[in-house]
Parts: sequence; C-alpha cells; structure tokens
Amino acid sequence: MTTTTDQPDTPDTVSSFDDDDYPAYTMGRAAAMTGTTPGFLRSLGDQGLITPLRSEGGHRRYSRYQLRIAMRARDLVDQGTAIEAACRIIILEDQLEEALRINEQLRRRQAGPDSAADT
Repeated sequence: MTTTTDQPDTPDTVSSFDDDDYPAYTMGRAAAMTGTTPGFLRSLGDQGLITPLRSEGGHRRYSRYQLRIAMRARDLVDQGTAIEAACRIIILEDQLEEALRINEQLRRRQAGPDSAADT
C-alpha cells in the first residue's frame, strides 16, 4: 500500500490516488459514493468484509477497491439478502476468483513455454 506525504503535489501522492488500495475516502464520502449509510459501512467492517484504514485521528478511510466491495454488498442486500449472507457470498466469490487465477497460473507453468506462445 502506498503511503501519503506531507506535500500534496508530489508524484508519489498523485500516483497514490491512482492506486485502488489507497485509502482516499472518509466515512461520509464513502457512504455518499456507495449510496449507503455510515452504519452500513461499519456493519461491513463488523462482518470482516472490509477493514478500512484508520487515520492518525482514528477516522475510517476507504479505498476504491473497498467501495466496490461495499457496492456489491449493497446490491445483494437490496435484492433481499441478509447482510451476513451477502458478506459471506462476496468473500466466497473473492476466494473462488483467486483460486481460479492460481489454477490458471499453474496450468501455464505445467504446460511449459511452448504453450505460452499459443495463447
């Protein structure tokens, strides 16, 4: 994860905002962007779905990646899924995606360099 600097116009800071994992959004802004409430975002944290970074003052800060997860949870809840179930579904989807990615990497390695040229 990229860290912030005291100088807002440095190249590192600009690239930090391009980073999906950079905690750029406050609780209020995150709630507004996702169409949820701060309480909903806190409940996602309580369920272990997202863990926002804490500022030096203890305030929650969310990344764009976390906001996408929150919006996915909101969509599931809006469809009638209990928040606990929605969080579990998203966690399982993420685990499946990661397993499929790893499986594909292993297949490519096992197939050897000749197969890499064919894909």
